Amino acid sequence: MPDQLAVNIVMVEDDEGHARLIEKNIRRAGISNTIHHFTDGTSALDYLWNDPHGPAHNGPALVLLDLNLPDMSGIDILSKIKSDPHLRRTPVVVLTTTDDKVEIQRCYDMGCNVYITKPVNYENFAEAIRQLGLFLSVIQVPDAEEAH
Repeated sequence: MPDQLAVNIVMVEDDEGHARLIEKNIRRAGISNTIHHFTDGTSALDYLWNDPHGPAHNGPALVLLDLNLPDMSGIDILSKIKSDPHLRRTPVVVLTTTDDKVEIQRCYDMGCNVYITKPVNYENFAEAIRQLGLFLSVIQVPDAEEAH
């Protein structure tokens, strides 16, 4: 077994256009990790905890989380991740249109690692995601097993 497990990227984003743009620009930055895309919180939570290949059972992950989802708040998902002993060290990058300072502070207080406001302008958004891809290429992510 290798020392460094491949990090699965879990993207929770209900806007298909944003999801495609995020993935395209992450790939442009040279990130080839598997991206598991979910359009709602329920299926993302099911994967995180119940899938035998999911992060709670099978190695490290990084979560890209939109706060505005059709079935639940991204805040609820962030809270569940950060309160679980198996996943609490999982880095969470919030990617959302919400730029309210109170909401930003709340996410950081709850344990999000990075908060990125989605620019409305396509080019600005694409550039922000390219920079996220470069960031992802250098960060170290803890193994879920280390949380025990």
